[in-house]
Amino acid sequence: MEGIKNLIIDLGGVLINLTRNRCIEAFENLGVENIREQITNNYQHKDLFERLELGTISVEQFRDDIRALSGKPLTDEQIDTAWIAMLGDVPENKLRLLLELRERYNTMLLSNTNELHWKWSEDTYFSYQGLCAQDFFHKIYLSYELHMLKPNADIFEYVLKDSNLLAEETMLIDDASVNCRAAELLGMKSYMPQQREDWSHLFK
Repeated sequence: MEGIKNLIIDLGGVLINLTRNRCIEAFENLGVENIREQITNNYQHKDLFERLELGTISVEQFRDDIRALSGKPLTDEQIDTAWIAMLGDVPENKLRLLLELRERYNTMLLSNTNELHWKWSEDTYFSYQGLCAQDFFHKIYLSYELHMLKPNADIFEYVLKDSNLLAEETMLIDDASVNCRAAELLGMKSYMPQQREDWSHLFK
């Protein structure tokens, strides 16, 4: 970690253990067809889900579109529960690690996410020990608020400029190889954890 002063940390797959199949099954049980093609293995979602993470449709429009896909009068709760089924657990040791890293580095969260997942994450994971999400990071960047998505260069360039970071002093920790490659092309270092990896070894 020599020369690294800044960490840009992903959310899903790095902090949150994701449960893709559970989410797909939940939507299929609601009668939503072709869901498997839209919720992809590398979590770069397509079509409706991509628009939700880009922030070009509202949660209300997302729910209406899910109802149309299912052909059923699904409730908001049914839809939200199925979508939130994507989110598994966050190991407590990772939350403790974030607090430690915040004291040693400029730490940023950068996530392709959506309003439903983020609000759930704030309430469920980052309320650890009475804290809030802002206590774990110096700054939080969310795709649906920025209207930009990884791995496009513009979102990384925005974070570097907004937080006044030098690329050569910055490391991205992200579970998608395409995002890591994009960061490296801009001069950053990167690390891609494996599924459920404890990546604290990077800082020992």
